[in-house]
Amino acid sequence: MTISNLDWVIIAAFFIVSLAIGLAVSRRAGKSAQEFFLSGRNMPWWLLGVSMVATTFAIDTPNLVTDIVRKNGVSGNWVWWAFLLTGMLTVFVYARLWRRSKVSTDLEFYELRYSGRPAAFLRGFRALYLGFFFNVMIMANVCLAAVKLGGIALGLSPLETLLIASLVTVVYSSLGGLRGVLITDFVQFGLAMAGSVWAAYLIVSKPEIGGLGELLAHPNVSEKLRLLPDFSDSSMALSVFLVPLAVQWWSVWYPGAEPGGGGYVAQRMLSAKNERHAIGATFFFNIAHYALRPWPWIIIALASLVVYPSIGDLGAAFPDVDPSILGDDLAYPAMLAFLPAGVLGLVIASLVAAFMSTISTHLNWGSSYIVNDFYKRFIDPSADEKAQVRVGRLSTALLMVCAGGVALVLDNALQSFNILLSIGAGTGLIFILRWFWWRISAMTEIAGMIVSFLVAVFFEFGYERLGFEPLQGHWQLIASVAVTTVLWLTVTLLTPPTDEETLRRFYREIRPSGPGWSKVQSALAREGVELRVGPASESIPNGLLNFFVGSVSVYAALFGLGYVIYGSEALGVSMLVLGALGILFLLKRIQTKDTEGV
Repeated sequence: MTISNLDWVIIAAFFIVSLAIGLAVSRRAGKSAQEFFLSGRNMPWWLLGVSMVATTFAIDTPNLVTDIVRKNGVSGNWVWWAFLLTGMLTVFVYARLWRRSKVSTDLEFYELRYSGRPAAFLRGFRALYLGFFFNVMIMANVCLAAVKLGGIALGLSPLETLLIASLVTVVYSSLGGLRGVLITDFVQFGLAMAGSVWAAYLIVSKPEIGGLGELLAHPNVSEKLRLLPDFSDSSMALSVFLVPLAVQWWSVWYPGAEPGGGGYVAQRMLSAKNERHAIGATFFFNIAHYALRPWPWIIIALASLVVYPSIGDLGAAFPDVDPSILGDDLAYPAMLAFLPAGVLGLVIASLVAAFMSTISTHLNWGSSYIVNDFYKRFIDPSADEKAQVRVGRLSTALLMVCAGGVALVLDNALQSFNILLSIGAGTGLIFILRWFWWRISAMTEIAGMIVSFLVAVFFEFGYERLGFEPLQGHWQLIASVAVTTVLWLTVTLLTPPTDEETLRRFYREIRPSGPGWSKVQSALAREGVELRVGPASESIPNGLLNFFVGSVSVYAALFGLGYVIYGSEALGVSMLVLGALGILFLLKRIQTKDTEGV
């Protein structure tokens, strides 16, 4: 791949703009920990929503989608499309509850909702477990994609790629805090989307592809176009469609798609101006992430099947690439070789933008856990604001160093995606129920966390060694969810509940609805405590109606775009209209008096 001077200028200009943003807001970010990690809780929905979308568009995301499409066809994307259901539940049920909690991180929630030493342990342990271990794994996956892009597009060694990209990201992330991340995300998302759409258009127009019609008719591609899996292949239908939609979305904890909201999504909801802005941000994120963004990546993945039908063809075309990282996910950066000078620089800059937006978010989010939920809570409770910001900046650099080291031993994006799914299997229902059932306790979460990890380790390292026949991934997921759920539910019923004063305080502050708090409601009523009842729009049936309409609408938009691209314009436009009507209906409901200005 030939990089022109113009390409280098474009890439360098992007780095300079990112650093300038971090420097511009550094003084304000350094004023306090709340400013550094939550931007003063005064962010508008559109900036937060775009930031969520930018963060989930990592440099590895096109590689992951390409890997999926080449192996399992377009319908294989249901392994992550199913997480739309998780997102819609967050929008219409949990967003207002998170903003109402007024915590600084979603881990601080533990000592708002639970009591005693188990709550404190859970907060501190998960600050390191999620803020460090999980966070490093996610960032390592993103760094791996950067290594592959750097090797193919720029001829850089893995170490050179990581040093260059990571240094700039760490500098502006540590200087600008969340505000710098949000503003940079806004710029990066526009560049990333423009780059992916333009790249798809130019690649399909190349003589080797012959246009969209020729691409879709090519024998290597035509069998990969299904939007729903072939149900005659029961194993494929189960693994990529039925299990994700029936089990995975509610049972698995995965960063960015946590049941009940959490992680950097919760961080952005907590930094919103009010509840309405928190709802609007998460709604925009789910529309853009699932309905608008996947198709340029899918088109390039399909085109790669024409040019590089097998991994062997990729290896022959790029003999200097380390064989240990050669896989189907390498096809996306390989296709960029077809782009002309200038455009190649823009697209590479867009992928660098995707890398930096994701890494910067995870650095700020992870360091917020380390500072707020570990350092300040357990190491130095008297730490002033400047000390907290200083530790946050140091932990930012440490996280980046560790992520880069792990990236050098990973093989492909799908590998780490599956590892993270297996570790979180069976815990998702806890995060959904803890808001609506008083009996969920800190011991529930501790049991779920430990059991899900041990089950994942068993299937990864011990199952076949004990002489069992290999178990397919979807059956492993079902077994993991079943075992973990039964055990954490048993622990819940056999261990003491959260103390009554904590439960009452939580109920008064958060005002959750539903029958799961009837015991607490009755106790407060007997004592003559006046209960603040939420509006009708916050009822569980109303939230589930919005959840259903939102899910159908976004899937209709996703399918509609696909059918238009496939040439079925009438069906595609009909589905797009259905999706638009559903989204407009929900936007009107969001703007009701019940949420206005809360």
